[in-house]
Amino acid sequence: MSAAITLRDGSVYLPADVVATYFRGIDAVIVLIRESRLMILPVHQATAGGCLLKLRNAAGDRVAQARDVFQDQGLLGLTLVDLPAYWVSEEGALCAELPPQLQT
Repeated sequence: MSAAITLRDGSVYLPADVVATYFRGIDAVIVLIRESRLMILPVHQATAGGCLLKLRNAAGDRVAQARDVFQDQGLLGLTLVDLPAYWVSEEGALCAELPPQLQT
């Protein structure tokens, strides 16, 4: 199943259906950018850290603020709407390819 996420100013916006499918019962995620791929990994133990999945609205959409990750890559002001994302079992992460002009 593919999904669509939004990136805006160092935050990752996850629609309720994406949260229900990939992050049900998860309160935090780890956000990484490796090569040309954004990766969002669930954190299963609260002591492991990560970015809180904050409730955005009554529909159940969530947002994870990862400004430091985007800032480290020079992508802090980045805005991408409806970025295709997909689950990669080998990585245990929801992944999205960054457009070629943004790849580091």
